Amino acid sequence: MLAKRHRSVAGVAFLLAIAAAVAIAQTGVHPLSGRRFAQPMSVEGADWLDRAERDQEEDPDRAIDVLKLQKGAAVADIGAGSGYITEKLSKKVGPMGKVYATDIQQGMIDLLSKRIAKRKLANVTPILSTQDDPRLPVESIDLALMVDVYHELSQPQLVLRHIKAALKPGGRLVLLEYRKEDPNIPIRPEHKMSVAEAKLEVEAEGFKLTTTNEDLPRQHILIFTRQ
Repeated sequence: MLAKRHRSVAGVAFLLAIAAAVAIAQTGVHPLSGRRFAQPMSVEGADWLDRAERDQEEDPDRAIDVLKLQKGAAVADIGAGSGYITEKLSKKVGPMGKVYATDIQQGMIDLLSKRIAKRKLANVTPILSTQDDPRLPVESIDLALMVDVYHELSQPQLVLRHIKAALKPGGRLVLLEYRKEDPNIPIRPEHKMSVAEAKLEVEAEGFKLTTTNEDLPRQHILIFTRQ
């Protein structure tokens, strides 16, 4: 009887969580931080991901170096787009490593698959995900990375729960986000995040902000660990 009651309570909690997620998506505003969600980049705008200026503006190689990824690590590039960061992660973890590259748009997955084939990235698996689930295997990854992606999620709390389930014990979640604290960074406000916003939202789902790195020209590197 007690086990049955626990299942009933768990079922109610799940339904409440789904209802809350639907409400969040409808309002477009995060209930904890009050942050308004940005619209995701369309496939038509994918050229911006591979722009020549990106190395100078964002210094992604420096960002990946900060993460100190080991050869053979399993990582997820969530919201991978055309695969600009995916390719760098693939080289970093080496042939014995694994990269899951997810995106919610089939058009982006098509661009990503072309890059995988052209660059012969044998350790990359593309995944067509959904707005609330990156569809990663349970306890399969050492690190989940979102580069200028988290602020566009329409179901951030549900996505975080799935990421937490996909991380191995002690695994890390890393967000790269343009600094909202700096009004001189030439990005629209809804495409920026403050450290306080990210900490509030992500820690609510069982993570702990352990590192705030400001080495990059325009972005925070926010490293969370699974608790």
